[in-house]
Amino acid sequence: MKIDKIKEFFATSWAIDNRTSIYVLTVFITLLGISSYRSIPKEQFPEIVIPTILVNTVYPGTSPEDMENLVTRPIEKQLKGITGVKKITSNSLQDFSSIAIEFNTNVEVPEAKQRVKDAVDKSKSDLPNNLLDDPNVMDIDFSEIPIVFIQISGEYDLDQLKKYAEIAQDKIESLPEITRVDIVGALEREIQINVDMYKAQAASVTLSDVERAVSSENLTMSAGNISTSGMKRSIRVQGQFDNMEVIENIIIHSSSGAIVYLKDVAEVKDTFKEQESFSRLNGNNVITLNVVKKSGMNLLDASDKIDDILNKELVNKEFPSDVTVTKSGEQSRYTRNTLEELNNTIIFGFILVTIVLMFFMGFTNAFFVAMAVPLSMFVAFMAMPAMGFSMNMIVMFGFIFALGIVVDDAIVVIENIHRVHRHEPNIILAAKRAAGEVFLPILSGTLTTLAPFFPLAFWPGIVGKFMFYIPVTLILTLFASLFVAYIINPVFAISFMKHEFETPDKQKLKKKVTIQLIIIIMLALVSYAIYAIGGSISAFGIGNFMVFVAALILFFHTLLNPYIKWWQEKGWPFFMRLYERQLRFVLIGRNPLYLLLMVIGLFFVTIVLVGIRSPKVLFFPENMPNSINVMVKMPIGTDQRVTDSVTRIVEGRVMAILGENNPIVESVISNVALGAGDDMDFTRSISSEKGKVTVNFVEYKYRHGQNTNDYLDRIRNEVKGIPGAEISAAKNRAGPPTGKPINIEITAENLETLIHDAAAFQNYLDSLQIPGIEELKSDFQDNKPEIAINIDRERANQYGLSTGQIASELRTAVLGKEVSKYKVDEDEYAIQLRYSEATRENINNLINLKITYRDMNSGLLRQIPLSAVASIDYADSYGGIKRQDLKRIITISSDVLTGYTANEIVPQIERYAREFPTSEGVQIKLTGEQVDQAETSNFLGMAMMIAIGLIFFILITQFNSFSKTIIILSEVIFSVIGVLLGIVIFNMSISIIMTGLGVVALGGIVVRNGILIVEFIDTLKERGLKTRDAIIQGGLTRITPVILTATATILGLVPLAIGFNLNFETMFTMLDPQIHIGGDNVMFWGPLAWSIIFGLSFATFLTLVLVPALYLMVYEIKIRISRRKSNRLARLNR
Repeated sequence: MKIDKIKEFFATSWAIDNRTSIYVLTVFITLLGISSYRSIPKEQFPEIVIPTILVNTVYPGTSPEDMENLVTRPIEKQLKGITGVKKITSNSLQDFSSIAIEFNTNVEVPEAKQRVKDAVDKSKSDLPNNLLDDPNVMDIDFSEIPIVFIQISGEYDLDQLKKYAEIAQDKIESLPEITRVDIVGALEREIQINVDMYKAQAASVTLSDVERAVSSENLTMSAGNISTSGMKRSIRVQGQFDNMEVIENIIIHSSSGAIVYLKDVAEVKDTFKEQESFSRLNGNNVITLNVVKKSGMNLLDASDKIDDILNKELVNKEFPSDVTVTKSGEQSRYTRNTLEELNNTIIFGFILVTIVLMFFMGFTNAFFVAMAVPLSMFVAFMAMPAMGFSMNMIVMFGFIFALGIVVDDAIVVIENIHRVHRHEPNIILAAKRAAGEVFLPILSGTLTTLAPFFPLAFWPGIVGKFMFYIPVTLILTLFASLFVAYIINPVFAISFMKHEFETPDKQKLKKKVTIQLIIIIMLALVSYAIYAIGGSISAFGIGNFMVFVAALILFFHTLLNPYIKWWQEKGWPFFMRLYERQLRFVLIGRNPLYLLLMVIGLFFVTIVLVGIRSPKVLFFPENMPNSINVMVKMPIGTDQRVTDSVTRIVEGRVMAILGENNPIVESVISNVALGAGDDMDFTRSISSEKGKVTVNFVEYKYRHGQNTNDYLDRIRNEVKGIPGAEISAAKNRAGPPTGKPINIEITAENLETLIHDAAAFQNYLDSLQIPGIEELKSDFQDNKPEIAINIDRERANQYGLSTGQIASELRTAVLGKEVSKYKVDEDEYAIQLRYSEATRENINNLINLKITYRDMNSGLLRQIPLSAVASIDYADSYGGIKRQDLKRIITISSDVLTGYTANEIVPQIERYAREFPTSEGVQIKLTGEQVDQAETSNFLGMAMMIAIGLIFFILITQFNSFSKTIIILSEVIFSVIGVLLGIVIFNMSISIIMTGLGVVALGGIVVRNGILIVEFIDTLKERGLKTRDAIIQGGLTRITPVILTATATILGLVPLAIGFNLNFETMFTMLDPQIHIGGDNVMFWGPLAWSIIFGLSFATFLTLVLVPALYLMVYEIKIRISRRKSNRLARLNR
């Protein structure tokens, strides 16, 4: 019999010897952790920084093709040499070029912007000399998405409502959390000078004359100072316009004694600009404020401050009582709901874990173990501000994920102290020895648990930026759990655990419980009294919580305690005896080999079952719509009023489907021109051809089980068939931003060939009627209506006219020109000059427009009709020419109908694309979500290999044995059986990201328990036990921590997996637990949670049965090999 080695871990021993310091440290961690949690910014999703830079260039009077050749190509030529660029896309439109440069995610935005600026500067020598301005280089802030929409309505005209909106805008923009507030649907005041073309020509007045007269008259200027009567007085020439009459009486010129006033040739109107955008709430005209938050600021704080402004400063105070202010699309509401659900999931999981621990370890030990959860999280909270983390659903899931894992270290330490203390009466020595005994296996177990998460922290791309917070949160929390398990838990254990071994005096116990109940009830009564005299609802909630705690104490001592005692004395020992019999049977003869073959056979059977069942494969879990966006796109150039009329039709059909007073519909918002683009469109440009109808639903818990996908399907069917309109309906998508599920990119250098093949391929796919495709839409438009003015340069030159003069005169006549500002108090309004509506809306009038200019030879004014130097053509032009990585491109895309996945449809399209005959130089490629999916799949496969390599290295380092390492690693491979069987049995879908992440994470979790078994078997063998006996004793000794750690991890994830939601706050404050099943969180995280639950459940069997069997089998193989070597040597020595 070998001497048992006494092991201690110096940090634990020091902590036990300095217990007072540890108590103070625990209080400090608790207070600072709570304070840190309260101060951490709260968001629904982490703010993702995608280094994308825009280069915008304006060149009036230029067609898309000329814009491409003169502006876009020269800039792209320089951009392609920049390092770190992932993709360059451009769009050449009429008068405008936009180039987006997306960098790899490891490039910082300021650095990317500077690189682009340098490249653009190099391109300036190749750009046209007459550009109005240099190309504008700007970065895109993807966090600039409105956090709330505020609608202002009432029985007032839009001008008055706009004044109220501007008051709200100024107040909200003054908040430090807010970047800006955009006003949508308002009228903008404007002073219009509408010149009558015929009167002006008769009076020999040109638009330039009017511009010159207005700008020179609308002037207030200082003329210096003068001394009078010993005082210096400033001289100021006052000429600013203060009413319309002054403007009307401006003298344009005086010729032959005849004075021409502005009113003689033009109408001056104090009116509004043509309404550029429209906004409606539930079918009623409103003015909408789109509130955009600053990056990194606390969303919930910003929302609370906005509410204070609206409710305490504006409504029924600065605003009349009949002005209605409503909010919609409020991100903070979803964020609060998400964080509340995740918080409650943590609490509920914590309660489940604690209850299970109580059955195995008693109340005191269970409390010590459970204490590791909040303390570990508090340590992580303290580190988060320094790392720039916000509290969002990704980080919160990291904590939920850690919930069952962080208690593993504490379980093993406390359970071992409990076990050793049975043989060592001195609790201090028992705690020191027990902690030292399991230090190395726990350290190795923690490192192997973290090993899969280290490569995940380097996940590339947008998805990686999104998921980065999970591994970092877990690494922080699990290292914190090591600290708690070895520094804090043992200190508390030596103070309280000894009572677990004393026979309780019933009278003393009854007295103790009674005192506890009296104190708790008194605290409850004090809380109720505070609430009764006008205290907050929190006081009422605290009182209810105290009553709940008192009920729990009574429940524990009167009802639960006997069952716990029965389980500890009879139930669990019976299970252990059953396990011992099974383990002895497995270790007989060749049974270990048969067991291994059975598991291998089950592995292949499972793979076959997966092939037969063919579960749906999704890139990211499908969420139920919280909102539906119906996008309306008219031909480029469509007047916004026409777009609005079509949007109203769509709006009517949508509202008819929803019905009146639908309890699950929060609002229906319509926007036209501004705010009508894609949510990821950050240009804030006004697009007169675009409209959007957004349906916002109430929170999931208030939908009473109604599936909002049904509304999406019905809306998609009903909004089709409006002539000339391209309409699509899509739900909000949870998760990181990715491309369309179906995205086909067709590239070629020859534009005509590209247009032909793209249209032909789209028509070909449409004819196939592939199930699941909503509607294929091309981003290329070749029917933009255009009137081309063709200048005869020779004739124009004969008259002394240039193309620039003609274009400028025509642009001012039709589009108009701002010639000055009209000031009212602190506000300024544009004075806009152009021809009257009757003139500019008639092409015959415009072609007869007389270009008035001064003859440079004679010095006289001359008038030449436009028809003398130009002709007109009616034609259709391109809406724009798009390029990607210097190649012309047309993209065909579609959403996927409910019940289908992109992985079902894309392979069919790829097959048809290979069969489709294309012209020379034309390439067809499927991108979008599929590219992200391929990148993610490749990375997760690589991450799994790296994780196994790291785990292999850690195990080799600990055991210095290749065979033992392989035994434990076999758990990782075979645990996948549990995952796949669960998916097959319960007919679940596979999510590339979430299921893949679960499998990678599972690898680290299952190894921990294998280490505990193998390490303790080795320890028992060192103490002199025979191998078979050491295996059996090791299994019996470690079955409790193995079952407990696996159960804790599983129970920590069960509430999230099934979507069980219980609101503890409202349960106590409002006596309403708001219990419901499902929601966004279970849709989002369910596949990951179930992967770990299925895999870990099966892996626990592997740990308790297969690992001991493999240990014995490997040992016996080594013995046989050793005997053969000995026999061979003996024969050689004869």
